[in-house]
Amino acid sequence: MFTQTADQDLLGNTTAQYLEARYPPSRVRELARQDETFDGTLWKQGAEFGWTTPLVPEHAGGGSVSGNGLADLLAVTFQFGRHAAPGPLIGTNVVAAALGRWGSAELHAGPLAELLDGGATAAWGHSPRTGGRAGAQVRSARSGDRVVLDGTVPCIERGGPNGYLLVAATGPDSATGDGARSHFLVPLGAPGVETTPLDSIDLTRRYQAVMLRAVTVPVTARVGEPGTADAHDAALLDISAVLQAGEIVGATHRAFELTLRWTNDRYSFGRPLGSYQEIKHRMADLRTQLEASAAVTEKAARLVGTGRADARTWASTAKAYAGRVGPEAIQDCVQLHGGIGVTYEHDLHLYLRRALVDAQLFGTPAYFTERLVRLVEAAVADGGRA
Repeated sequence: MFTQTADQDLLGNTTAQYLEARYPPSRVRELARQDETFDGTLWKQGAEFGWTTPLVPEHAGGGSVSGNGLADLLAVTFQFGRHAAPGPLIGTNVVAAALGRWGSAELHAGPLAELLDGGATAAWGHSPRTGGRAGAQVRSARSGDRVVLDGTVPCIERGGPNGYLLVAATGPDSATGDGARSHFLVPLGAPGVETTPLDSIDLTRRYQAVMLRAVTVPVTARVGEPGTADAHDAALLDISAVLQAGEIVGATHRAFELTLRWTNDRYSFGRPLGSYQEIKHRMADLRTQLEASAAVTEKAARLVGTGRADARTWASTAKAYAGRVGPEAIQDCVQLHGGIGVTYEHDLHLYLRRALVDAQLFGTPAYFTERLVRLVEAAVADGGRA
């Protein structure tokens, strides 16, 4: 679906073969009945393939196969969407990117190294307030060389037993004053961290709410300079938007393939279903939506990955468009299958569930549409510069 280098093709194909062998639809259905779906051995193997390093600079232990780590990782997220595979791929990479860019040498040598070799996973505690849903609210207080965190994060993805949470907390700071927001890396096993399992329509990924009750971390757990969380969250939101769009494109592509095969194999009144003009038109529309989603996602990955000035606009466009069109296209695939499409026994719903959840996390398509409007309005007010 994407224009890729030979190395990116190799990364994507290796991931596809691995996920096909480990997580066929039958295995996905087995995982749906299990409380825990994370497999540390398989995740560590994925880290060896290069799932965790592309967004981290080489000096911090990472590396890209093409020079654009986000475009590299897009090949992986596409396959995760196609296979509805488990694993905290997006959260771990977003946190690794934050540590690689803004973390201290101490964080590089400890938590980041664990994330890169697959020994640990991570979640980004970003949860914007959208509609009637509350966002993440965490406060910090300085106590000598320690920081005390209190608050809630409504939803994060569960990972392995050795996990970290990157969370923005509001609190007084000598450099920036009261109300400054700074990022802190919190071990999920630290005293005072309480988690509550959440229900999810995704069959292979598990989510939880987090309550921080007087959680104490060293001041060295701060990621970045004091008061930089707002700017850093915006950059991480660009990354997450592209990666989620990549998974949605992968899920949509798998659903389209299943539907195309169905319309060719299924006969109605002695003719293949796909020979009817109305079906041809609907399949053409689906293919157009799929290609458009892939095109805007690929461009966003290339621009965000190279730091272009207009990258944020394209990242917002990718999530807003793919997040709206992808689930709708898969729903259309369900309709084209007729009655069998809406049953639990059909595999279409595996990919619809993945696309729907990706479309909601870290901001809905409506949220990113509003973000896009604000960016365009700011560019116009600035004389047309993005």
